[in-house]
Amino acid sequence: MSTSNAWFFWAALSAMFAAMTAIFAKIGIQGVDSDLATLIRTAIIIVVLSLFVVYAGKWANPLALSGKTWLFLTLSGLATGASWVCYFRALKLGEASKVAPVDKFSLVLVAVFAFAFLDERPSLREWAGIGMVAGGVLLLAFKR
Repeated sequence: MSTSNAWFFWAALSAMFAAMTAIFAKIGIQGVDSDLATLIRTAIIIVVLSLFVVYAGKWANPLALSGKTWLFLTLSGLATGASWVCYFRALKLGEASKVAPVDKFSLVLVAVFAFAFLDERPSLREWAGIGMVAGGVLLLAFKR
């Protein structure tokens, strides 16, 4: 697989695992507070990722990272934590088939934020696709 297409492989795997996350989480939070469930999930992620980084020989001194890197990884971590808390609360209260599409509205927001803050310029064709995703999210979220 060429490097230029490798992103798609990993993004597709991410989508598959995200789908599994919604199903497993919906089953797992039955009878459990959603915040406690998020904490347990996070602890498991920390252990698994720590083992992976060490096993793959990717460990480096985190204190050697720049202040800018620390700032933005901290902000990303805070946003991830907030997202997970909200996601698990939504799964606790709603149907996975409605919660997951609304969560994926993040795709639309990423495109808008990347345009505004990262100077990315999607083509008209890409904006049309992003618009269709937004429409699909609304269609799925508010089905009757």
